[in-house]
Amino acid sequence: MPLEVSDHERAALAEVGHFPLLAAITGRRSRRFPVGGRIPAGALAYTSRQPVQPLSEVERALLISVAGGVTGWNFGITHNPSYAPSFPNYSGSATGRTFPSAAGFHTSQLFFTDDTGIYLLPNRDDAPRDFEAIEQWIGHAADSCVRISETRLELLREEPHMEGHNIWIGNHPGSLLAFPVADLAEHLMENLWFFAANGYPVVDDINGRDIPGLPHSMPHADDPLPLSFVEQYTLTEASAELAIAANNGVLALQAMGLGGWTYDGLDRLSVLRGVGFAEDQDERWPFPNVTGLPEYFETLSPPHVPSVAAGVEKLVARKFAPGGPFHPDTRGPWSDTPKVRASALPPEGIQEVVTAEASYIYDTFGKLPGTVPTVHVLMYLQAQHLDTEFYDTFFAPGAYLPTHADHQARWHGR
Repeated sequence: MPLEVSDHERAALAEVGHFPLLAAITGRRSRRFPVGGRIPAGALAYTSRQPVQPLSEVERALLISVAGGVTGWNFGITHNPSYAPSFPNYSGSATGRTFPSAAGFHTSQLFFTDDTGIYLLPNRDDAPRDFEAIEQWIGHAADSCVRISETRLELLREEPHMEGHNIWIGNHPGSLLAFPVADLAEHLMENLWFFAANGYPVVDDINGRDIPGLPHSMPHADDPLPLSFVEQYTLTEASAELAIAANNGVLALQAMGLGGWTYDGLDRLSVLRGVGFAEDQDERWPFPNVTGLPEYFETLSPPHVPSVAAGVEKLVARKFAPGGPFHPDTRGPWSDTPKVRASALPPEGIQEVVTAEASYIYDTFGKLPGTVPTVHVLMYLQAQHLDTEFYDTFFAPGAYLPTHADHQARWHGR
């Protein structure tokens, strides 16, 4: 169903488009108190005199577009002298989104929840298109969303499901809670691919042994990378991706005049279980391991693929099959796109190394990656209508921006 944009929302969108970036950066604050909110005790105890006000469909569409929308083509990494003139074959997607991804891996997808349900924006491989106006761009994102549940994500308002200081406000009624989720099995495979393409094998420093089946002819066979480093590297890269996506949304809050903030104070297992993700348990692991969401977010790890080797096959297809970044028929940003895409370093040799390493990790540790979760969620963007009366009561002037003061009139004609 097409996104309906009223005249005053169209005017508000135009103003957002002209809001200065530096004003968003310098005006950014965590503004947690919404209309309909209540702080029950303490120096800032307050009960809102206004009812809960959910975001409009246009407000929601803009925020999810800013946090995870498609903006163009991934330019790729253009040169590596160790195998030039071949084009580096690291990227996992031909698509560019609003946030960066290490070497163009793009293993994350944006989930969000509000009073109408739980949704997924499955666009990491969505081919870019031209839009004449911002409302067309956000309308496309809204049309692309898939509803997973007809009810808001349910989280118990107690520890450990929420950190104590978030119990009063986390996932508050009327709010939008958006959170990108990463497939660390695929992200690890991509890093194994990256290092193999550059001639580096991986050694199991945790158990103090080599990974069998790796060719001794790799250029850096005498200088292998520790598995613990590669997996920490994977987790850190993905975390940066998730955090930047959420922070993009926070900058948009300033331009829109919405309250909210980004935080990590929700228990990841509680969130993923609430969405419906599947998990495994093993006495070797300190926590259950979430493996994926059947039909919606299936990772490249068993049980969502029949074997690790099959997962690597899917990775290769994502890279080199039609629509992938290294298929000559995939459209792109270059004046001679087929020539650039066809010049990529071929997968032969690299695929075999990644399959041997990833299979060893899964067989040794019982999951993929072996030492960090298969599915990773970290940062949450919460957006809500701000109760300016609370800030007028307890704060000095300047606690919110002119966009917050004018929000109801600009966006809702009030």
